[in-house]
Amino acid sequence: MKKVAFAEINASNGFYVLLLLLGSVVAVGLGAAYFMEHNGHEVTGMNNQIVWGMPHVFAVFLIVAASGALNVASIASVFGKSVYKPLAPLSGLLAITLLAGGLAVLVLDLGRPDRLIVAMTNYNFKSIFAWNIFLYTGFFAIVAVYLWMMMERRFNKYSHNVGLVAFVWRLLLTTGTGSIFGFLVARQAYDAAIMAPLFIVSSFAFGLAMYILVLVSAFQMTDREFGQGIAQRLRSLLGVFIGSVLLLTLIYHITNLYATEHHGIEAFILRDGGIYTHLFWFGQILLGSILPLIILFNKSLQKSVGSLVFSAALVVIGGFIQLYVIIIGGQAFPIDLFPGYEVTSSFYDGVVASYTPSLPEILLGFGGVALALTLTTVGVKVLRFLPVSLADKDVDPHHKA
Repeated sequence: MKKVAFAEINASNGFYVLLLLLGSVVAVGLGAAYFMEHNGHEVTGMNNQIVWGMPHVFAVFLIVAASGALNVASIASVFGKSVYKPLAPLSGLLAITLLAGGLAVLVLDLGRPDRLIVAMTNYNFKSIFAWNIFLYTGFFAIVAVYLWMMMERRFNKYSHNVGLVAFVWRLLLTTGTGSIFGFLVARQAYDAAIMAPLFIVSSFAFGLAMYILVLVSAFQMTDREFGQGIAQRLRSLLGVFIGSVLLLTLIYHITNLYATEHHGIEAFILRDGGIYTHLFWFGQILLGSILPLIILFNKSLQKSVGSLVFSAALVVIGGFIQLYVIIIGGQAFPIDLFPGYEVTSSFYDGVVASYTPSLPEILLGFGGVALALTLTTVGVKVLRFLPVSLADKDVDPHHKA
């Protein structure tokens, strides 16, 4: 394989138009956050039963995808697959920007963002949230150093060791995020040790899908050549990750069906949950998993980069739906305060909670996505994160001219 050259993108009219569009969405998201902060959460769809709303779906997706986006760099540095090395710098950049976008949504959804200072200065180490503050800040620092080792030729020899640390740290980060739900024993939908590995595997799929969308879009906008060799590898990798998520999802539900105490939540999600059941089967399973797998492994579409991009887009949509079902559906199902007894009161005990996302919540979520993409766009303009070419003759060691 030839030595791959990297270059910034040119400041064309298209670049400034894209930056303006993304900046506008960020501004709208900030406006939505101000509106919710000024008027209180009564203007949202959240209530005493659904305390984590649509912004949390966006935030958790971006945070989980940030961990998975680094997977491409890990394959190159930690596992020694040289063909992925040209893809590694953008992988690190996207990991940082996605995490920044997710945390921005999370902080602005607090209602009182200034209260974050209290959370950062007073730690309750019995809370998984306190652990995550260290995991998130540590991720920023480690990935920044990792990028430095990869992009500075003098320090390339250290990229393997730093990459190994980054690989372990991102597994811890996603474990921490999944454990937020796995440790909540009061909610029948969350109380499961498999939540952590499910989130880890989901991060692989979500992060790679976001990476593919950004990578291919950047190459098309800058007229850079994108080879079939790289496309095929990304196609196979995404297919394996989608299959892994399906497997862990199957294990999660089979395990819950085995335990009598979880029969209620399983019936709710799989059969009787209305919108949540429809989202699970038609959104997460069919649209976000089975259809992408069919497209990715369809032999007639193997040479189509468009089909790869479309599959990645479906995985992203399915990922949002998956987290919506887990986060919102898990809260909507009533808490079983006294197992074996029927409880009724004026406080909605035993009643499925209702939730309709409000426009400000949705706008705040898209603002976080736009912030991540804005930072990525500025990053590839300022520094050399993108290879000049990913043509087979330049990056595929097995290519025959």
